[in-house]
Amino acid sequence: MTTDEHRGLAGPYTEYDGLPALHATEARLPLLHPYADAAVGRYVTPGGGRLTVREAGAHRQITLDHLGCPAQLTEEKNAVFRRLGLAAEGHCLHAGCRHRAADAGAVFRSFQLRAGSIGLTVFVRAALAVELGDYSPVDRLLQEAEALAGPVRTASGTKGQADAG
Repeated sequence: MTTDEHRGLAGPYTEYDGLPALHATEARLPLLHPYADAAVGRYVTPGGGRLTVREAGAHRQITLDHLGCPAQLTEEKNAVFRRLGLAAEGHCLHAGCRHRAADAGAVFRSFQLRAGSIGLTVFVRAALAVELGDYSPVDRLLQEAEALAGPVRTASGTKGQADAG
């Protein structure tokens, strides 16, 4: 493997419970159970992703990196992860924030979750549910955000009422 395959770090890579190979620096990360409470930290997810949660002022920065795992990079899952970002964005619009839901081609997903909006554990469980093929938690979060802030941008990027003006 080349150094580009892991943020510039060369191997060794380690097999981990049937998930995509982990870099040696990730081999001791805890495996986050889909029903576990979420907290600030770094984890391996049930779908083979790397989840990082950190505090970022009035927000929590949540990143989910699937490192090119084809099972997590389908068009269907990409659209659902975009809707998850829009659910968080709807709460931010309601609170007056001006950032947008991040979408970096689906390999590295980044979300800004405003403190006091969607609970961290609820949000992380929704992301893990998407990895495992259950999209209903994301749909519920987006419905709640739209009930609060009005229609947010669609997953295709068109603007709703919350974006107007």
